[in-house]
Amino acid sequence: MAIEQAPSEKGRESARGLKQESRREEKKVEAQKGSDLAKGADRFEERATSSDGKSAGDKQH
Repeated sequence: MAIEQAPSEKGRESARGLKQESRREEKKVEAQKGSDLAKGADRFEERATSSDGKSAGDKQH
């Protein structure tokens, strides 16, 4: 749900805070890592890859 679609002002405020905190955390991790984190579909695939190196799609086939 988009921030502005939250049912109450308190919900919108909470969502904005969460989004800002997520941005700060991402910048911190990117600084420690020394490169940008993957975005979009690349990020999904990066997170979906398990410790054995196989993606979720590979395990289903």
